[in-house]
Amino acid sequence: MKSLLAALLLCSASLAFAHCPNAVVCEMKAIDSSVGTVKLADAQLEKVKTLRAEGEKLYNDGREGEALKLLREARKMIKDASS
Repeated sequence: MKSLLAALLLCSASLAFAHCPNAVVCEMKAIDSSVGTVKLADAQLEKVKTLRAEGEKLYNDGREGEALKLLREARKMIKDASS
């Protein structure tokens, strides 16, 4: 019984750390991985890249809320293009 409990605790602990610890970083990674696989018009692609760059700059400046807003806008554009 103790070994089963220990195994469950180890699994749950590893799952807890499997996702990104920071929403802004997660958004940036998702955009980076999606840009190459989704068909976007040239203007849309430039907009996504601009939003991504601006989001990273805001994040680096400590303005995470504003960064997250821009990055989510970029992700929405990618999602809409893939639908």
